[in-house]
Amino acid sequence: MSTSSFRKTASRKRRILAAGATAASALLLLTGCLSNTPPAAEGEAPAGGNATASDNDAAGEPLVIGFSAPAADHGWMGAITSAAEAEAAKYEDVELRVAEGTNDVNLQISQIEGFINDGVDAIVLLPFDGAALTEVATKAMEAGIPVINVDREFTSPFAARTTVLGDNYGMGVSAGTYMCEELADTPDAVVAEIAGIDSLPLTQERSQGFADALEDCGLKVSNRVAADFTVQGGEQAATNLLQAAPKIDALWNHDDDQGVGVLSAIENANRDEFFLVGGAGSANVMREIQEGDSVVQATVIYPSTQAADGIKLARLIAHDRSLGDLSSHSVPRLVQLYAPVVTSENVDEYIDTAFES
Repeated sequence: MSTSSFRKTASRKRRILAAGATAASALLLLTGCLSNTPPAAEGEAPAGGNATASDNDAAGEPLVIGFSAPAADHGWMGAITSAAEAEAAKYEDVELRVAEGTNDVNLQISQIEGFINDGVDAIVLLPFDGAALTEVATKAMEAGIPVINVDREFTSPFAARTTVLGDNYGMGVSAGTYMCEELADTPDAVVAEIAGIDSLPLTQERSQGFADALEDCGLKVSNRVAADFTVQGGEQAATNLLQAAPKIDALWNHDDDQGVGVLSAIENANRDEFFLVGGAGSANVMREIQEGDSVVQATVIYPSTQAADGIKLARLIAHDRSLGDLSSHSVPRLVQLYAPVVTSENVDEYIDTAFES
């Protein structure tokens, strides 16, 4: 290893270790905290008590950030990668190297190994399987390369400098709470659920949050099936559910991409006695909400901006900067995004930033 390479690696290790020592964990709603505080006027102290937080968008030393995510086989995942690329393009000091999207765990591991060998300055990684990618992510961290874990968590705290998550449990709580309000006059309501991939922790968390919220108002899930986040899987799962449940009052579908198939199955079955709440927040579903002539009544946001936030955080960490609206010096270890419910009352606030299924 050359002297310059050694110094670069040592510097990275110091940044990661120092950041880990000063920030154990933080939950943060990203409504504005990734943007900058306006620069202080001449003679005026910087807001928030942290001088490093006032000029985060200013170009620094050139950086190379590696990015890897699963294949864009549904709209939300495609939006994840597009948003990451758009965010990186905002910064003249960032070169984003995007690995080809893949659902092959071994290929994704090799992509991260390639980034390590290339000596990139940071890695933003949405793993197809968090557990399977934990070891190689830890390897990157040990090499002094900060890893930003997006959406699907690793199984070790040593595998990532910072983790950006949607609130899967919160999605379920939001959907269940909304249904409790809408079904307040129907104490014996039949509630159905179409989940995503049952083996994924994110699906389990969504279902648990949903069940907990329903229990709080005396309801429960009467009929439940699982799909796979695809249109075809959604249609098949919904068809099976509708055949098994002759009467439904409310249905929560975890994912708006598979919701395209779910709505097709509902139309084919000529069923309209219930209302449907979606999940993720696609533009397709929001248009259904706007039009108001289908079973779709609401959807719960699962932000497709997570990787874009990861790019922004990776840049701040690599430059040893902090979040503009925080007094603390370091970027938090954990950032969890909010899961609001979108209805006809607020859909106009969200549709412009929604993804297409």
